Amino acid sequence: MKGESSGLIIGISIGVVIGVLLAIFALICLRYHRKRSQIENSSSRRAATIPIRTNGGDACTILSDSSVGTESPKTSGLSPFPWWIGGPKKANVISASGILEFSYKDLQKATCNFTNVIGQGAFGPVYKAQMLTGETVAVKVLATDSNQGEKEFHTEVMLLGRLHHRNLVNLVGYCAEKGQHMLIYVYMSKGSLASHLYSEKREQMSWGLRVQIALDVARGLEYLHDGAVPPVIHRDIKSSNILLDQSMRARVADFGLSREEMVNGHPSNLRGTFGYLDPEYISTRAFTKKSDVYSFGVLLFELVAGRNPQQGLMEYVELAAMDTEGKVGWEEIADSRLGGKFDVQELNEVAALAYKCVNRAPRKRPSMRDIVQVLSRMIKLRHERKYRRHSLPATPDEVSIEMDLPDLRSPMSQHQRVESVDSTADNTSFEV
Repeated sequence: MKGESSGLIIGISIGVVIGVLLAIFALICLRYHRKRSQIENSSSRRAATIPIRTNGGDACTILSDSSVGTESPKTSGLSPFPWWIGGPKKANVISASGILEFSYKDLQKATCNFTNVIGQGAFGPVYKAQMLTGETVAVKVLATDSNQGEKEFHTEVMLLGRLHHRNLVNLVGYCAEKGQHMLIYVYMSKGSLASHLYSEKREQMSWGLRVQIALDVARGLEYLHDGAVPPVIHRDIKSSNILLDQSMRARVADFGLSREEMVNGHPSNLRGTFGYLDPEYISTRAFTKKSDVYSFGVLLFELVAGRNPQQGLMEYVELAAMDTEGKVGWEEIADSRLGGKFDVQELNEVAALAYKCVNRAPRKRPSMRDIVQVLSRMIKLRHERKYRRHSLPATPDEVSIEMDLPDLRSPMSQHQRVESVDSTADNTSFEV
Protein backbone atom coordinates (compact mmCIF):
# COMPACT_ATOMS: atom_id res chain seq x y z
CA MET A 1 0.00 0.00 0.00
CA LYS A 2 2.82 2.32 0.93
CA GLY A 3 4.58 1.48 -2.40
CA GLU A 4 1.48 2.31 -4.42
CA SER A 5 1.11 5.66 -2.62
CA SER A 6 4.74 6.56 -3.31
CA GLY A 7 4.34 5.67 -7.01
CA LEU A 8 1.24 7.83 -7.23
CA ILE A 9 3.04 10.81 -5.69
CA ILE A 10 5.99 10.35 -8.03
CA GLY A 11 3.67 10.16 -11.07
CA ILE A 12 1.80 13.30 -10.06
CA SER A 13 5.08 15.12 -9.48
CA ILE A 14 6.41 14.14 -12.88
CA GLY A 15 3.13 15.25 -14.50
CA VAL A 16 3.28 18.62 -12.76
CA VAL A 17 6.90 19.15 -13.84
CA ILE A 18 6.06 18.24 -17.43
CA GLY A 19 3.06 20.59 -17.36
CA VAL A 20 5.15 23.43 -16.01
CA LEU A 21 7.81 22.82 -18.66
CA LEU A 22 5.17 22.81 -21.42
CA ALA A 23 3.69 26.04 -20.08
CA ILE A 24 7.12 27.69 -19.98
CA PHE A 25 7.85 26.49 -23.51
CA ALA A 26 4.50 27.84 -24.77
CA LEU A 27 5.17 31.19 -23.08
CA ILE A 28 8.63 31.41 -24.65
CA CYS A 29 7.19 30.65 -28.10
CA LEU A 30 4.50 33.27 -27.66
CA ARG A 31 6.98 35.97 -26.62
CA TYR A 32 9.30 34.99 -29.48
CA HIS A 33 6.55 35.42 -32.06
CA ARG A 34 5.48 38.76 -30.58
CA LYS A 35 9.04 40.06 -30.61
CA ARG A 36 9.57 38.91 -34.19
CA SER A 37 6.39 40.65 -35.26
CA GLN A 38 7.53 43.90 -33.60
CA ILE A 39 10.93 43.71 -35.29
CA GLU A 40 9.30 43.18 -38.70
CA ASN A 41 6.97 46.14 -38.17
CA SER A 42 9.85 48.33 -37.01
CA SER A 43 11.93 47.30 -40.02
CA SER A 44 9.15 48.13 -42.42
CA ARG A 45 8.77 51.58 -40.87
CA ARG A 46 12.47 52.23 -41.11
CA ALA A 47 12.51 51.07 -44.72
CA ALA A 48 9.84 53.63 -45.52
CA THR A 49 12.21 56.49 -44.65
CA ILE A 50 15.40 55.20 -46.29
CA PRO A 51 16.47 57.52 -49.16
CA ILE A 52 16.55 56.30 -52.75
CA ARG A 53 18.98 53.47 -53.40
CA THR A 54 21.35 53.69 -56.31
CA ASN A 55 20.02 50.49 -57.90
CA GLY A 56 16.64 52.01 -58.68
CA GLY A 57 14.77 48.72 -58.87
CA ASP A 58 14.12 48.57 -55.13
CA ALA A 59 14.26 52.33 -54.66
CA CYS A 60 12.23 53.60 -51.77
CA THR A 61 9.70 56.20 -52.77
CA ILE A 62 9.35 57.94 -49.40
CA LEU A 63 11.88 60.73 -48.94
CA SER A 64 10.17 63.25 -46.72
CA ASP A 65 10.99 62.95 -43.02
CA SER A 66 7.70 64.60 -42.15
CA SER A 67 5.43 62.09 -43.87
CA VAL A 68 5.83 58.32 -43.93
CA GLY A 69 3.66 56.30 -46.28
CA THR A 70 1.75 53.32 -44.95
CA GLU A 71 1.27 51.67 -48.31
CA SER A 72 3.90 50.39 -50.70
CA PRO A 73 3.86 52.10 -54.10
CA LYS A 74 4.00 48.69 -55.74
CA THR A 75 0.68 47.69 -54.16
CA SER A 76 -1.03 51.03 -53.73
CA GLY A 77 -3.05 50.84 -56.91
CA LEU A 78 -3.57 53.85 -59.12
CA SER A 79 -1.38 56.94 -58.82
CA PRO A 80 -3.12 60.23 -58.08
CA PHE A 81 -1.19 61.69 -61.04
CA PRO A 82 -2.25 59.47 -63.96
CA TRP A 83 -1.55 62.21 -66.50
CA TRP A 84 2.23 61.78 -66.21
CA ILE A 85 4.12 59.60 -68.65
CA GLY A 86 3.71 55.85 -68.53
CA GLY A 87 0.71 55.88 -66.20
CA PRO A 88 0.61 54.65 -62.59
CA LYS A 89 3.25 51.95 -62.99
CA LYS A 90 5.90 54.45 -64.09
CA ALA A 91 5.17 57.34 -61.79
CA ASN A 92 5.00 56.74 -58.07
CA VAL A 93 4.29 59.51 -55.62
CA ILE A 94 7.03 60.36 -53.12
CA SER A 95 5.23 61.16 -49.87
CA ALA A 96 2.57 63.87 -49.96
CA SER A 97 4.77 66.37 -51.80
CA GLY A 98 3.82 65.17 -55.26
CA ILE A 99 7.36 64.30 -56.37
CA LEU A 100 7.17 61.41 -58.82
CA GLU A 101 9.48 58.58 -59.79
CA PHE A 102 10.08 58.16 -63.52
CA SER A 103 11.54 55.20 -65.34
CA TYR A 104 14.85 55.42 -67.19
CA LYS A 105 13.18 54.12 -70.34
CA ASP A 106 10.57 56.87 -70.44
CA LEU A 107 13.14 59.62 -69.82
CA GLN A 108 15.40 58.15 -72.48
CA LYS A 109 12.52 58.43 -74.95
CA ALA A 110 11.50 61.92 -73.79
CA THR A 111 15.05 63.28 -74.23
CA CYS A 112 15.58 61.64 -77.65
CA ASN A 113 18.07 59.18 -76.14
CA PHE A 114 19.72 61.96 -74.11
CA THR A 115 20.79 63.99 -77.13
CA ASN A 116 18.89 67.26 -76.58
CA VAL A 117 21.46 68.99 -74.34
CA ILE A 118 20.52 72.48 -73.10
CA GLY A 119 23.16 73.00 -70.42
CA GLN A 120 26.11 71.63 -68.49
CA GLY A 121 26.75 72.14 -64.79
CA ALA A 122 28.93 70.79 -62.01
CA PHE A 123 26.24 68.19 -61.34
CA GLY A 124 26.20 66.96 -64.95
CA PRO A 125 24.43 67.61 -68.28
CA VAL A 126 20.90 69.02 -68.52
CA TYR A 127 18.51 67.83 -71.24
CA LYS A 128 15.27 69.19 -72.61
CA ALA A 129 12.54 66.54 -72.55
CA GLN A 130 9.12 66.36 -74.18
CA MET A 131 6.66 64.24 -72.21
CA LEU A 132 3.89 62.21 -73.81
CA THR A 133 1.44 64.69 -72.31
CA GLY A 134 3.09 67.48 -74.29
CA GLU A 135 4.65 69.04 -71.23
CA THR A 136 8.25 70.24 -71.55
CA VAL A 137 10.64 69.58 -68.66
CA ALA A 138 14.37 69.80 -67.95
CA VAL A 139 16.21 66.61 -66.95
CA LYS A 140 19.43 67.04 -64.97
CA VAL A 141 21.59 63.90 -65.07
CA LEU A 142 24.21 63.17 -62.42
CA ALA A 143 27.59 62.40 -63.95
CA THR A 144 28.37 58.75 -63.16
CA ASP A 145 31.86 59.61 -61.89
CA SER A 146 30.58 62.22 -59.41
CA ASN A 147 30.57 60.95 -55.80
CA GLN A 148 29.66 64.34 -54.38
CA GLY A 149 26.86 64.65 -56.92
CA GLU A 150 25.08 61.66 -55.43
CA LYS A 151 24.90 63.43 -52.05
CA GLU A 152 23.64 66.56 -53.78
CA PHE A 153 21.00 64.47 -55.56
CA HIS A 154 19.58 63.17 -52.28
CA THR A 155 19.78 66.63 -50.69
CA GLU A 156 17.90 68.27 -53.55
CA VAL A 157 15.13 65.66 -53.67
CA MET A 158 14.58 65.74 -49.91
CA LEU A 159 14.65 69.55 -49.64
CA LEU A 160 12.50 70.36 -52.66
CA GLY A 161 10.05 67.70 -51.51
CA ARG A 162 9.05 70.03 -48.67
CA LEU A 163 9.98 73.50 -49.99
CA HIS A 164 7.44 75.15 -52.27
CA HIS A 165 7.51 78.81 -53.33
CA ARG A 166 6.88 80.68 -56.57
CA ASN A 167 10.49 81.90 -56.59
CA LEU A 168 12.06 78.46 -56.12
CA VAL A 169 12.45 76.06 -59.03
CA ASN A 170 9.83 73.28 -59.12
CA LEU A 171 11.11 69.70 -58.86
CA VAL A 172 8.47 67.42 -60.37
CA GLY A 173 10.25 64.08 -60.39
CA TYR A 174 13.37 61.97 -60.15
CA CYS A 175 14.83 58.77 -61.56
CA ALA A 176 17.18 56.38 -59.77
CA GLU A 177 17.59 53.43 -62.09
CA LYS A 178 20.29 51.61 -64.08
CA GLY A 179 22.97 53.26 -61.95
CA GLN A 180 21.72 56.73 -62.97
CA HIS A 181 20.44 59.62 -60.87
CA MET A 182 18.27 62.23 -62.57
CA LEU A 183 16.22 65.21 -61.43
CA ILE A 184 13.23 66.46 -63.45
CA TYR A 185 12.26 70.13 -63.22
CA VAL A 186 9.69 72.43 -64.72
CA TYR A 187 11.33 73.81 -67.86
CA MET A 188 12.50 77.43 -67.55
CA SER A 189 12.40 78.57 -71.15
CA LYS A 190 14.52 81.73 -70.81
CA GLY A 191 17.52 79.97 -69.31
CA SER A 192 19.82 81.34 -66.62
CA LEU A 193 20.38 84.92 -65.55
CA ALA A 194 24.09 84.50 -66.38
CA SER A 195 23.26 83.70 -70.01
CA HIS A 196 21.37 87.00 -70.33
CA LEU A 197 24.05 89.06 -68.61
CA TYR A 198 27.01 87.70 -70.56
CA SER A 199 25.82 86.22 -73.85
CA GLU A 200 25.96 88.42 -76.94
CA LYS A 201 23.11 86.40 -78.46
CA ARG A 202 20.65 87.37 -75.73
CA GLU A 203 18.62 90.56 -75.77
CA GLN A 204 19.91 93.03 -73.19
CA MET A 205 17.86 93.31 -70.02
CA SER A 206 16.43 96.68 -69.05
CA TRP A 207 17.20 98.22 -65.68
CA GLY A 208 13.63 97.73 -64.48
CA LEU A 209 13.77 94.02 -65.33
CA ARG A 210 17.05 93.62 -63.43
CA VAL A 211 15.53 95.10 -60.28
CA GLN A 212 12.47 92.83 -60.60
CA ILE A 213 14.74 89.78 -60.94
CA ALA A 214 16.64 90.89 -57.82
CA LEU A 215 13.35 91.08 -55.92
CA ASP A 216 12.27 87.62 -57.14
CA VAL A 217 15.56 86.10 -55.92
CA ALA A 218 15.32 87.97 -52.61
CA ARG A 219 11.81 86.62 -52.04
CA GLY A 220 12.97 83.07 -52.71
CA LEU A 221 15.81 83.44 -50.20
CA GLU A 222 13.54 85.11 -47.66
CA TYR A 223 11.30 82.04 -47.83
CA LEU A 224 14.27 79.72 -47.27
CA HIS A 225 15.53 81.77 -44.31
CA ASP A 226 12.28 82.75 -42.61
CA GLY A 227 9.50 80.63 -44.11
CA ALA A 228 11.03 77.15 -44.14
CA VAL A 229 11.00 75.10 -40.92
CA PRO A 230 13.79 74.52 -40.10
CA PRO A 231 15.42 77.40 -42.03
CA VAL A 232 17.52 76.48 -45.08
CA ILE A 233 20.75 78.11 -46.26
CA HIS A 234 21.26 77.84 -50.03
CA ARG A 235 25.07 78.20 -50.03
CA ASP A 236 25.45 78.61 -53.81
CA ILE A 237 23.65 81.77 -54.90
CA LYS A 238 25.05 82.93 -58.26
CA SER A 239 23.72 84.16 -61.60
CA SER A 240 23.96 80.73 -63.24
CA ASN A 241 21.71 79.28 -60.51
CA ILE A 242 18.94 81.83 -61.17
CA LEU A 243 16.55 80.58 -63.87
CA LEU A 244 14.01 82.64 -65.81
CA ASP A 245 10.62 81.56 -67.08
CA GLN A 246 8.74 82.68 -70.18
CA SER A 247 7.71 85.92 -68.45
CA MET A 248 11.30 86.59 -67.28
CA ARG A 249 10.37 85.96 -63.64
CA ALA A 250 13.23 84.48 -61.65
CA ARG A 251 13.48 81.31 -59.58
CA VAL A 252 16.32 80.11 -57.38
CA ALA A 253 17.69 76.72 -58.52
CA ASP A 254 20.33 74.11 -57.64
CA PHE A 255 19.90 73.09 -54.00
CA GLY A 256 22.63 70.43 -54.01
CA LEU A 257 24.79 72.34 -51.52
CA SER A 258 21.89 73.61 -49.41
CA ARG A 259 21.75 72.72 -45.73
CA GLU A 260 19.37 73.27 -42.87
CA GLU A 261 20.58 75.99 -40.53
CA MET A 262 22.83 74.66 -37.77
CA VAL A 263 22.23 75.99 -34.26
CA ASN A 264 25.89 75.82 -33.26
CA GLY A 265 27.35 76.39 -36.74
CA HIS A 266 29.92 73.58 -36.75
CA PRO A 267 32.74 74.03 -39.30
CA SER A 268 32.14 72.28 -42.64
CA ASN A 269 34.05 71.62 -45.82
CA LEU A 270 34.35 74.75 -47.95
CA ARG A 271 31.76 74.49 -50.70
CA GLY A 272 30.38 77.02 -53.16
CA THR A 273 31.62 79.21 -56.00
CA PHE A 274 34.62 81.50 -55.57
CA GLY A 275 33.73 85.12 -56.12
CA TYR A 276 30.43 84.63 -54.31
CA LEU A 277 31.76 83.11 -51.08
CA ASP A 278 31.39 85.02 -47.83
CA PRO A 279 34.90 85.87 -46.48
CA GLU A 280 33.65 85.03 -42.97
CA TYR A 281 32.61 81.56 -44.17
CA ILE A 282 36.01 81.07 -45.83
CA SER A 283 37.83 81.86 -42.58
CA THR A 284 35.56 80.04 -40.10
CA ARG A 285 34.02 77.32 -42.36
CA ALA A 286 30.71 78.00 -40.55
CA PHE A 287 27.86 79.02 -42.86
CA THR A 288 24.93 81.17 -41.74
CA LYS A 289 22.01 83.04 -43.33
CA LYS A 290 24.34 86.01 -43.68
CA SER A 291 26.53 83.88 -45.98
CA ASP A 292 23.61 83.83 -48.44
CA VAL A 293 23.16 87.59 -47.94
CA TYR A 294 26.77 88.16 -49.00
CA SER A 295 26.31 86.07 -52.15
CA PHE A 296 23.12 87.96 -52.92
CA GLY A 297 25.03 91.25 -52.59
CA VAL A 298 27.52 90.04 -55.20
CA LEU A 299 24.58 89.08 -57.44
CA LEU A 300 23.15 92.61 -57.05
CA PHE A 301 26.45 94.10 -58.18
CA GLU A 302 26.39 91.73 -61.17
CA LEU A 303 23.01 93.16 -62.14
CA VAL A 304 24.31 96.73 -61.71
CA ALA A 305 27.68 96.35 -63.43
CA GLY A 306 27.14 93.42 -65.81
CA ARG A 307 30.49 92.00 -64.77
CA ASN A 308 31.38 88.47 -63.68
CA PRO A 309 32.60 88.20 -60.04
CA GLN A 310 35.27 85.74 -61.16
CA GLN A 311 36.69 88.47 -63.37
CA GLY A 312 37.39 91.03 -60.66
CA LEU A 313 33.90 92.36 -59.95
CA MET A 314 34.47 92.94 -56.23
CA GLU A 315 37.81 94.65 -56.77
CA TYR A 316 36.03 96.92 -59.27
CA VAL A 317 33.34 97.59 -56.65
CA GLU A 318 35.85 98.42 -53.91
CA LEU A 319 37.61 100.93 -56.18
CA ALA A 320 34.27 102.60 -56.92
CA ALA A 321 33.36 102.61 -53.21
CA MET A 322 36.39 104.78 -52.44
CA ASP A 323 34.81 107.58 -54.50
CA THR A 324 31.19 106.91 -53.64
CA GLU A 325 31.60 106.31 -49.90
CA GLY A 326 29.06 103.52 -50.42
CA LYS A 327 26.08 105.86 -50.94
CA VAL A 328 26.06 107.86 -54.20
CA GLY A 329 28.04 107.95 -57.41
CA TRP A 330 27.58 104.26 -58.20
CA GLU A 331 26.37 105.12 -61.72
CA GLU A 332 30.00 105.10 -62.85
CA ILE A 333 30.01 101.28 -62.62
CA ALA A 334 26.65 100.84 -64.42
CA ASP A 335 26.63 98.22 -67.18
CA SER A 336 27.46 99.96 -70.46
CA ARG A 337 24.91 97.75 -72.22
CA LEU A 338 22.17 99.65 -70.38
CA GLY A 339 23.04 102.62 -72.58
CA GLY A 340 22.42 105.04 -69.72
CA LYS A 341 18.75 104.06 -69.59
CA PHE A 342 18.23 103.81 -65.84
CA ASP A 343 17.03 105.92 -62.95
CA VAL A 344 20.20 107.26 -61.30
CA GLN A 345 18.67 107.47 -57.83
CA GLU A 346 17.32 103.92 -58.07
CA LEU A 347 20.64 102.52 -59.28
CA ASN A 348 22.43 104.22 -56.38
CA GLU A 349 19.93 102.74 -53.92
CA VAL A 350 20.39 99.21 -55.32
CA ALA A 351 24.20 99.53 -55.29
CA ALA A 352 24.19 100.95 -51.75
CA LEU A 353 22.03 98.01 -50.64
CA ALA A 354 24.43 95.59 -52.34
CA TYR A 355 27.36 97.23 -50.56
CA LYS A 356 25.68 96.67 -47.20
CA CYS A 357 25.14 93.01 -48.13
CA VAL A 358 28.87 92.44 -48.76
CA ASN A 359 29.99 94.08 -45.52
CA ARG A 360 32.89 92.16 -44.00
CA ALA A 361 31.05 91.99 -40.67
CA PRO A 362 28.06 89.61 -41.03
CA ARG A 363 26.12 91.30 -38.21
CA LYS A 364 26.10 94.57 -40.21
CA ARG A 365 24.49 92.96 -43.22
CA PRO A 366 20.72 93.27 -43.64
CA SER A 367 18.44 90.23 -43.44
CA MET A 368 16.70 88.92 -46.55
CA ARG A 369 13.42 90.23 -45.13
CA ASP A 370 14.93 93.74 -44.95
CA ILE A 371 16.19 93.40 -48.51
CA VAL A 372 12.77 92.33 -49.83
CA GLN A 373 11.16 95.36 -48.18
CA VAL A 374 13.70 97.78 -49.68
CA LEU A 375 13.40 96.38 -53.22
CA SER A 376 9.60 96.14 -53.00
CA ARG A 377 9.35 99.76 -51.89
CA MET A 378 11.69 100.81 -54.70
CA ILE A 379 9.54 99.16 -57.38
CA LYS A 380 6.35 100.47 -55.82
CA LEU A 381 7.65 104.06 -55.86
CA ARG A 382 8.72 103.67 -59.48
CA HIS A 383 5.23 102.55 -60.53
CA GLU A 384 3.67 105.38 -58.54
CA ARG A 385 5.88 107.92 -60.34
CA LYS A 386 4.89 106.47 -63.71
CA TYR A 387 1.24 106.51 -62.74
CA ARG A 388 1.43 110.15 -61.63
CA ARG A 389 3.10 111.14 -64.91
CA HIS A 390 0.28 109.53 -66.90
CA SER A 391 -2.34 111.08 -64.62
CA LEU A 392 -1.11 114.69 -64.92
CA PRO A 393 -3.44 117.16 -66.76
CA ALA A 394 -2.58 117.19 -70.43
CA THR A 395 -1.28 120.33 -72.18
CA PRO A 396 -3.23 121.68 -75.20
CA ASP A 397 -0.82 119.91 -77.56
CA GLU A 398 -1.27 116.64 -75.67
CA VAL A 399 -5.06 117.05 -75.80
CA SER A 400 -5.02 117.32 -79.56
CA ILE A 401 -2.87 114.22 -79.84
CA GLU A 402 -5.14 112.35 -77.48
CA MET A 403 -8.17 113.29 -79.56
CA ASP A 404 -6.53 112.12 -82.77
CA LEU A 405 -5.24 108.87 -81.26
CA PRO A 406 -7.62 107.91 -78.44
CA ASP A 407 -6.47 104.30 -78.22
CA LEU A 408 -2.75 104.87 -77.74
CA ARG A 409 -2.71 106.27 -74.21
CA SER A 410 -5.51 104.58 -72.37
CA PRO A 411 -4.14 100.98 -72.50
CA MET A 412 -0.82 102.21 -71.13
CA SER A 413 -2.55 104.06 -68.33
CA GLN A 414 -4.58 100.99 -67.52
CA HIS A 415 -1.49 98.78 -67.57
CA GLN A 416 0.39 101.03 -65.18
CA ARG A 417 -2.57 101.09 -62.81
CA VAL A 418 -2.58 97.30 -62.61
CA GLU A 419 1.17 97.18 -62.01
CA SER A 420 0.97 99.65 -59.14
CA VAL A 421 -1.63 97.49 -57.41
CA ASP A 422 0.48 94.35 -57.79
CA SER A 423 3.58 96.03 -56.44
CA THR A 424 2.37 96.98 -52.98
CA ALA A 425 4.76 96.30 -50.09
CA ASP A 426 4.91 96.72 -46.35
CA ASN A 427 6.64 99.70 -44.79
CA THR A 428 10.36 99.00 -44.69
CA SER A 429 12.29 98.66 -41.46
CA PHE A 430 15.68 98.79 -43.18
CA GLU A 431 16.87 102.00 -44.78
CA VAL A 432 19.49 102.24 -47.50
